[in-house]
Amino acid sequence: MTTAAGHGAIGIIAGSGLLPILVADGIRATGRKVFCIGLRDQFEPVLRDHCDDFHTAGTFQIGKWIRLLRRAGIQETVMVGRVGKAQMYEPLRLLRQLPDLRAILLYYRQLRFDRRSHVLLRVVADELESSGVRLIDSTSYIPQHLASLGVMGSVHPSASQSRDVAFGWPILCSIANLGVGQGITVRACDVISVEAMEGTDAMIDRTSGLCKSGGWMLLKTAHDSHDMRADVPTVGVATLERLAKRGGGMLVLGAGRVIMLEKPRMIDHANRLGIVLLGI
Repeated sequence: MTTAAGHGAIGIIAGSGLLPILVADGIRATGRKVFCIGLRDQFEPVLRDHCDDFHTAGTFQIGKWIRLLRRAGIQETVMVGRVGKAQMYEPLRLLRQLPDLRAILLYYRQLRFDRRSHVLLRVVADELESSGVRLIDSTSYIPQHLASLGVMGSVHPSASQSRDVAFGWPILCSIANLGVGQGITVRACDVISVEAMEGTDAMIDRTSGLCKSGGWMLLKTAHDSHDMRADVPTVGVATLERLAKRGGGMLVLGAGRVIMLEKPRMIDHANRLGIVLLGI
């Protein structure tokens, strides 16, 4: 595989899922090369085929990330893909992830007592910046996959659904701005569930158990000052399928704040499932 070192190459620090592949394709579509660091036991194997140069490193091996990026002459990088935050709370988590010295020092100096996503991102971004690598907006190369304003698709909300949106959206924004979570579920002007560390899929499943009659909606967004360099709320076709299977009838997304994986396919899927897709 040819090296991506030199002018014009963009780095990717990749977790799991489809998003790193979409970002890699978006970068290459601009004519720039992709230098990728796949996080061990996280990235999709097919991601290698979408990059010009590929390496692996542990989730907590920040020193190795920096060495690889600097050796390749990378000055800008994105950090995309899922990394299960729950693993940070597992017994012996650090030993299992084999952190390097740089990560250990960062943890004990800055993250021991506050591991919230935005704090973690700021610490990692500052560490990269101090080494000459700038962490950039993770959506820079995928604007076509962001939620847009208005109804996306052919299914329009009913009067009762519109009332639920008007009720739920301010509540979601308040919750997001408090740093609690990025999603809630609502039915008949009542909040059913609030998303926290368990993630969207688990919240959908929990909502189904609490609201067996169905007809509820999922609302999802980032807080007003969300740092778009990482942890951007993301939904996909699988989200729609789970929503429909569990009785949900509408997906409401923050326009420009939520990534829609394979957006055209999502819209087509929502039309076929009879789910309303709305951007606010």
